[in-house]
Amino acid sequence: MNLDFSAIKESKNLLAFSAGVDSCALFFLLLEQNIPFDIAIVNYNVREQSKEELCYAKELANKYNKQIFIKDVKLDNSSNFEKKARDIRYNFFEDLIKNHNYEVLITAHQLNDKLEWFMMQLSKGAGLIELIGLNTWEEKTNYKIYKPLLDMSKDELLNYLERNQINYFVDESNYDEKYKRNYFRHNFSERFLNEFKDGIKNSFKYLEEDIKSLDINNKPIFKEKDLEVFENKNDDNLNIRVIDINLKKRGILLSNSTRKEILEKKDVVVSHKIAVAINDKFIFISPYFTNNMDKKFKEKCRIKKIPKNIRAYLFKENIDLKFSD
Repeated sequence: MNLDFSAIKESKNLLAFSAGVDSCALFFLLLEQNIPFDIAIVNYNVREQSKEELCYAKELANKYNKQIFIKDVKLDNSSNFEKKARDIRYNFFEDLIKNHNYEVLITAHQLNDKLEWFMMQLSKGAGLIELIGLNTWEEKTNYKIYKPLLDMSKDELLNYLERNQINYFVDESNYDEKYKRNYFRHNFSERFLNEFKDGIKNSFKYLEEDIKSLDINNKPIFKEKDLEVFENKNDDNLNIRVIDINLKKRGILLSNSTRKEILEKKDVVVSHKIAVAINDKFIFISPYFTNNMDKKFKEKCRIKKIPKNIRAYLFKENIDLKFSD
């Protein structure tokens, strides 16, 4: 497999590991190129097999001198399991990144995942940026997510494992179609990818180039602490793209209904924690707070046309928006 990992040769890396096909293949591909990394694994205690997967992860870490971090939780296999599991997983990863100064989180998403995501977004109604939601690099506030396998199909990874006689586990829950991703995988994406893999790879490359050609400037014109302010582009589509990209960095994926609400109301609190507001000149994004402000500060905000949901954070952090004069 001709994969170039030079971009993470000098960084401090954490691999999200599960002992499945994708992460096992990525573990050994990274080893082959002497890439430095440690591993993190979450045991949700939903399946008996997860104990064996955990033991295998420990064996690999011990054999190849990797530090291993384990999150052990009891998560019942109920409704919204996928979202709950994802939230637990990424909160765990982000705590590790913060506490151990990791710079890059490496995940084993591959071409099948990318096509499944595309199809799921297509079924809900999505724009170009949402459709191509899985990208090789994703910028977060304090780290980067790296997905180096997005051009490799699961079959290619399986062939690599079998050719090199590498052990891996198959999660039986991957066959349960009550999970939306599995439904799309078994009914649509798997067969489609098997028949048209080369064309799908090329299409994704062209679409990604098209996105780059849009040249959406998502850099803030003002940033202090967790407040970011962007220029209002006077185009709903461009404005929501800027907001969408910024909230992804903050760990929030916008639904289509929330995007519409932001554009209609102009001053919205997302997921009870992030304030997003649009006025004539600017787009404001900050943590959401409710606290008492003195009359002088309120009047200053009114004069400067600072949106109401943003004001409490400015007051709390003593931020002066000089650019709005």
